[in-house]
Amino acid sequence: MGIDLAVSTVIFAIRPASDPAERGILSIPLVRRTREPFAGRWSLPGGAADEAEGLADTAARKLYETTQLAPAYLEQLYAFGDTDRSWSGRVVSVVYWALVRAELAEQAAEGENVRWFPADELPELAFDHNRIVEYALWRLRNKLEYSRIAQAFLGETFTLTQLRHVHEIVRQVSLDPANFRRQIESSPAVVATDEVVSGGRHRPPRLYRYDTTVQLADNGPLG
Repeated sequence: MGIDLAVSTVIFAIRPASDPAERGILSIPLVRRTREPFAGRWSLPGGAADEAEGLADTAARKLYETTQLAPAYLEQLYAFGDTDRSWSGRVVSVVYWALVRAELAEQAAEGENVRWFPADELPELAFDHNRIVEYALWRLRNKLEYSRIAQAFLGETFTLTQLRHVHEIVRQVSLDPANFRRQIESSPAVVATDEVVSGGRHRPPRLYRYDTTVQLADNGPLG
């Protein structure tokens, strides 16, 4: 018996919360399966690998076909290949992940079969996709601690308050603003720019950026 190859994609975005008191919710888009197995159940965007294109190209194409999302970068996360993960035989899924800013997430197609869900409050998904999302969440939260990955949610420049909010939303923690500021300002990875946020009534906050000349523990494209 041969082994089938598939791709799946986990896309993270910080989307507005329904409760105005919340700053945002870490969310992922899911698609509803329209055929067996698991017809009617939600799953990650993806499908069978195409022999005529690379795995990353297949992941990007499948993602766009189902959600209209086209992240600038897809990073290979892991390969899942347990023998019992599919009813149709041995299927190995190569999983990709990406982070997108809120404005790009708003461009995603939504409807009866495509919907955003809070990443920590998922229904029972098809196949082993709950396990895949759990792994992606673990990877994201760990990588946030030692890399430049927060920049994917923020853009090139950001305030320290915006950076703290990303850490709080993704890690599901409450951080003391003063301690967080001291920690970030003592790190060589984040540097102050000469720019400030204009238009506010109070003292304009300074904008910061990641110093790409500093070598961090993880030197992948997302830092």
